[in-house]
Amino acid sequence: MSDSFPESAAAPVLDVWCELQCPDCRSALDDLRALRARYGDRLELRLRHFPLEKHRHAFAAAQAAEEALEQGQGWPYVEAVLGRVEELDRKGEEFLVEVARELGLDAEEFDTALIDGRHILIVDADQAEGKAIGVTGTPTYVVGGERLDGGKSQEGLRLRIEEIVDRLLAEQGA
Repeated sequence: MSDSFPESAAAPVLDVWCELQCPDCRSALDDLRALRARYGDRLELRLRHFPLEKHRHAFAAAQAAEEALEQGQGWPYVEAVLGRVEELDRKGEEFLVEVARELGLDAEEFDTALIDGRHILIVDADQAEGKAIGVTGTPTYVVGGERLDGGKSQEGLRLRIEEIVDRLLAEQGA
């Protein structure tokens, strides 16, 4: 990339290691919304899956989120499911399809995706990469090469993320 075209520089990426049955990830939604509001297109928020074994519907939820992404509604779907983790606990896959229907997505395609497992490889790859870089719980953020663990406490994390993103943007001249 040429220095004379700073607008062509890729936006910094914030990897959000998340699990859709995790109450801590639901708590993190406000921070993610605030980051999107502050940076818009200047920061790429990338959903990464880290389903935990203790949540029996988390793996299916990760696959459903990938289907929502494919249908163009990734983050709205993630927010809708996280906002109602208790329902996911109770209803499981039926709830995942129900949320897709509520958002106007192709619910039958969701059902089929959960049956045929077309998104399993993406979820498995995310989980393997997460383990390889030391993710142990959710939410965990990776930005500018720094891993920030929000599983124990989210206190001050958004501020730290903003410091890193502001530095990365300044280095790009954005």
